[in-house]
This record gives sequence, C-alpha cells and structure tokens, in this order.
Amino acid sequence: MLVSKKALHTWLGLIIALSAVAADRPARRPNVLLIVADDLGYGELGCYGGKDIPTPHLDRLATEGVRFTDGYVTAPFCAASRAALLTGRYQTRFGFEFNPIGAKNAAPGVGLPLSERTVADRLRETGYATALVGKWHLGGTAEFHPQRRGFDEFYGFLHEGHTYVPTPWPGVTSWLRRRALPDGGAGRWTSPDGRVVWSTHMGGNEPDYDADNPLLRSSQPVDERANLTEAFTREACSFIQRHSAQPFFLYLAFNSVHSPMQGADRYMEKFKHIPDLHRRIFAAMLAQLDDSVGAVLTQLRDAGIAQDTLVIFLSDNGGPTRELTSSNAPLRGEKGQLLEGGIRVPMMVRWPGHFSAGVVSSLPVISVDLTATALAVAGAVAAPGGSAGASDGRDLVAMLAPNAVHAPPRAFFWRVGSRQALREGDWKIVKEPARGAAGKTGKNTPVGDWQLYNLAADVGESNDLAREQSARVAALTAKWEQWNRLQKTPLW
Repeated sequence: MLVSKKALHTWLGLIIALSAVAADRPARRPNVLLIVADDLGYGELGCYGGKDIPTPHLDRLATEGVRFTDGYVTAPFCAASRAALLTGRYQTRFGFEFNPIGAKNAAPGVGLPLSERTVADRLRETGYATALVGKWHLGGTAEFHPQRRGFDEFYGFLHEGHTYVPTPWPGVTSWLRRRALPDGGAGRWTSPDGRVVWSTHMGGNEPDYDADNPLLRSSQPVDERANLTEAFTREACSFIQRHSAQPFFLYLAFNSVHSPMQGADRYMEKFKHIPDLHRRIFAAMLAQLDDSVGAVLTQLRDAGIAQDTLVIFLSDNGGPTRELTSSNAPLRGEKGQLLEGGIRVPMMVRWPGHFSAGVVSSLPVISVDLTATALAVAGAVAAPGGSAGASDGRDLVAMLAPNAVHAPPRAFFWRVGSRQALREGDWKIVKEPARGAAGKTGKNTPVGDWQLYNLAADVGESNDLAREQSARVAALTAKWEQWNRLQKTPLW
C-alpha cells in the first residue's frame, strides 16, 4: 500500500502533536491512604515480633514497603495524637494537650482549633477527593465536624469509642469493665450464655461510649448492623472504587482494637486454643482488623491503583496492656505514659517505585513526618505564615532516598501536663510519675526527677543514667525547656 507524502506528513504531525500533549500532561498524583489502628501495641504484629496472633496482611505491607523500628506519635493517647497527625504540627503548639472523653467531646470549644488546617483541607484545595471513614475524636459539635475540616465524605462516629455491634451485641463475645460483679464482689463474672464477661481488674466501669455518639453518614444517623470493623472496611472499599480515576486522600481510622472488647464469633473460634478469654477476645479483634486491612489493599490492587497509592499505617498510641492485653514488648510502659511503650508504635509506609520493598529502618521518625510526606508527594505546600503555616515534620521520601544526606539527629518532644520527654539520637530524657507496675521508674530514679536512658543499649528503659551523666541531662533538659516556651497553654 502506497502512502502519499502529504498523508505521511499529516500522520507524522498528528503523532508529534499527540506526543507533545502527552509530554505536557502532568503525571497522576498519588493517592494517599492513611490507616490508623487504635490502641495497638508495638509488639503485637508478626513483623514486630508478635507470636500468637497471625497478622499476614499487615506483615505483607511491611515486606512490600518500609517498616520503622523507631516510629513515634506525639502523644500517648488518642485525640492529641490524631490532632498532630492531621495537622502535621505538635498538638501542644495549639493547646490540644489532653484527651477529651465522654461528655467532654460535646462541650463547646473542645476540638481541633479552627485556626489549624488539616491535611484534608490542603489536599482538597489541590484537587484531591477526601474522606474520613471511622473515628474522629477531634470535636463533637457542629463547628468541628469532619466535613468542615476538609473531608468531602464522612462515615463514622465523633467521640473516642463505640461498640462494634448494636445492643444486645449479637455475634460477639463482650468483655466489659465493671466496678463490682453481680454479687458485689471482685474478679470475673460470665453470663450464662457465655456472651458477656464482667471484669473488675481495672477498678472502674466501661465508659458510656455510645451515649450521644451515633454512627453517622455525613451528619445523619445510620442504623448499621454490621460489625464496625467490617462496616468501615466496606465504606473504605466503596470510596476507593468510586474515586479510582482521580487522586484521593482516604483517612481510614479504625476503632479496633480500642475497647469495648468485642470478639466476633468466627474469630473467637479461630483462637479457641488461647486459654485466657481476655487475650482470646483481643486476638479476635486484631485478626479481624488485619483481614480488613488486607481487603482494603486488595481493593487498591483490583482497581489498578496500588502502584499509584502511598499507603501509611500506624497506631495512634501504645497499647493499654492492662485493659486490652495489647503488648508493647520489648518496651516499658503503656498508653497514657511517655515511656517508650506509650509513644513508640508500629509504623509502615508503602509506595511502589518510591520506597524500596522490605526495608527495616531504624531511623527515628514521628507521626508528623507522615503528614509532611503526604503533602509533599501530592504537591501540596503549606501557605506561608499563619498558625498553620509551619510543619514540624519532614518528608520521608527525601529522608529515605538512596542518596539522602543524613542530617544530624533531631530532637522529638513530648508534653502531657507533668509528663515530659525528649529524644535526640539514642538518648532520651523522660519525667514520668510512677503508675503501677508498668510505670515504675528506672533503677536509681527518684520519683518526679528527669530520667536518662540510652535507647540503643536499653530499649526497655530499665537503667537510669541521669546521676552519672548529669551534664547530658542538663543539656537535653535545656533543649526541652526552649521548645516548651513555644508551646501553648492547654485549651481545656
């Protein structure tokens, strides 16, 4: 077949034009999937040394991306930690120092300050679709609603916790804290059908999680019959499917493994070999969470966008071991404390082609780095000036690049009232009042004094070096005091 010179020139011109258009078209910006587990201890996942509860999907996330051994959150409990994660700034900078619970969630003015812009605000302004599925806990009144804080869609609840199934809790075994058993005594009581266990081991009653805390789609209450872990998975997969043709930010904030402890029947059967019922219920909840993360990752793959998605996973704080059995091994301390067990958490990132697979990084990082990374990869830069203009995080892509220049160790800071801490390099100072067996001070430590630990040699914070290295304590304390002067007085 002969082609005229004119036709050939026409085709060549068309090819060149199309190539130019393709070259000018910007590459697709990555999706950001931020998955937060609630109260998951450092030592529970298989990839962090857990032995008795298989977590194959989260372990696979680690083998396909980067797992951090020294990943921190900015607070040892839920709301304050999330306030920092969603803004990229230490929450003490804007007075969100403590953890509102119960009716406090609905008190006027209690919430993420309106002066702070969230990562959802910033990404939506650059063209991202945004959604929150799960737990909010950053204000329960209208002005703090997630859809007024940058999220296009919201399915979840506003307060600190929620039962996983509606009363009378079908399909689960429930473990509830009580001040006294039916006979007025202490210990454990099990209902005749084996479905409900009361335990006095924590010395108080289960919080009234569902009071004035409906499950919402946007602002409308919904009658959800599925287990919340599965319901949140369903909603997350739906959002991914509906928005696979555009860049999106999905904040998937599971309330698992937070109390109330409710183990679904099929998972309870899976772990029937665990003799301690308390631990068995926790195992059921964690396995269900792991399967749910697996389902969401499968949805990314099936939608053909796994390669285009930055996946971030972390826990919002350390595990409350006495309450849930959630282990922080080999760390000391638990949720609510500034010992390592309260603030060092499982943390992983996956972004094919940008993060190498199977990397175990001992680089100390903190949750606000995750925020900075999400904004950087999306091309969203914080506006200069204003209270929300400066980020406390660093871009992990730049920090983990093969040719990255290793900067000197930076300091991380914590303040929760009289609890205070700083880590710089391998050294950590902490002021942690004693609280039970898990909170005993280190060897030779007077209660209320600064403690000093070398985490490289003593990750369990058992050997306080403050007396023999007083000059180092003084230098680190001065650095903490300098940071502290820039923080805001707590808002409530």
